[in-house]
Amino acid sequence: MIDLYYWPTPNGHKITMFLEEVGLPYQIKPVNIGKGEQFEPDFLKIAPNNRMPAIVDHEPPGGGEPISVFESGAILVYLADKTGKFLPTDRRRYDVLQWLFWQMGGLGPMAGQNHHFGRYAPEKIPYAIDRYVKETGRLYGVLDRRLADREYIAGEYSIADMASYPWIVPYENQGQNLDDFPHLQRWFNKIKARPATERAYEHAARVNPEVGKPMGEEEKKILFGQTHKR
Repeated sequence: MIDLYYWPTPNGHKITMFLEEVGLPYQIKPVNIGKGEQFEPDFLKIAPNNRMPAIVDHEPPGGGEPISVFESGAILVYLADKTGKFLPTDRRRYDVLQWLFWQMGGLGPMAGQNHHFGRYAPEKIPYAIDRYVKETGRLYGVLDRRLADREYIAGEYSIADMASYPWIVPYENQGQNLDDFPHLQRWFNKIKARPATERAYEHAARVNPEVGKPMGEEEKKILFGQTHKR
């Protein structure tokens, strides 16, 4: 059994997408980030960066004590190695990993800043909004060109696709139009239609019935007011 510490965000969806694909038994342990549950001492023991998702695997490869893993990219690699799925063991492995790291270092952070300055910042700063909308569009273009001659990012469906897809889902909020990226749009629709993706996203409404609703001021203070003292 795997304990998944989860909240319905793009990074959380990555892990439910993988787990639904492979059918590993898991239980969701909600971490309501709007209420500050990510700062609870027990959670910090497994996720010292006070961010979800995180997992605890009670049946790790080789046996022994449970293993905890935090950071969504590391979790995907761990689960792929554990199951032998969605991450090749030959030279294609590095093709998948470079695109996984592209999402972790580029698409996710830039889309995140896009969301922040466009939707949550108390002051609308045109320069910041324009900067991140354009950079998000540039990254969409990188992915679109990559997908011009292949079905998935690394050829076969992999953790690179699972990592990127949830960050494309809110494309309208990012100021993007998928019609401008036909190869990405085809890829996006194909992943959206996968039964495992549908099941993964069904968890969102169950865990947080208010998912998609505007964020309250108290939630913003908790999420965006963190310092080294919190």
